[in-house]
Amino acid sequence: MKQKVVIKISMEGHKSRAKALKVAVGVCGVESAALKGDDKSQIEVTGDGMDSVALTSLLRKKVGYAELVSVGPADSGQKKEEPKKENEVKVQPIQYWPVYHGGVPHYDYPVVAVDRYSDPCSIM
Repeated sequence: MKQKVVIKISMEGHKSRAKALKVAVGVCGVESAALKGDDKSQIEVTGDGMDSVALTSLLRKKVGYAELVSVGPADSGQKKEEPKKENEVKVQPIQYWPVYHGGVPHYDYPVVAVDRYSDPCSIM
């Protein structure tokens, strides 16, 4: 289940914001991270199967003060269902399977004929 986590972090400058985003995106299960709030002091992390407490403690260790503000399901309003077309044709790729004759595999390859007696050099 996708979840949205908001974490408040004390960040003084651009460098600490970039470091916090880098740490948040590096956690397993995180799909996106964005800065949020008036002073960009909150990180909104969206992901599937991520541990929000472990993420908060990792941010606390790497960046500084971090407080878990909210954990909830991700917004499902972003997905819009497209109407299906009735006459839509699906194209499937052609699959080539090897042909077996007597237990020995046989593969069809194109053969290019090369004339060995013609000289490509025009000097002689």
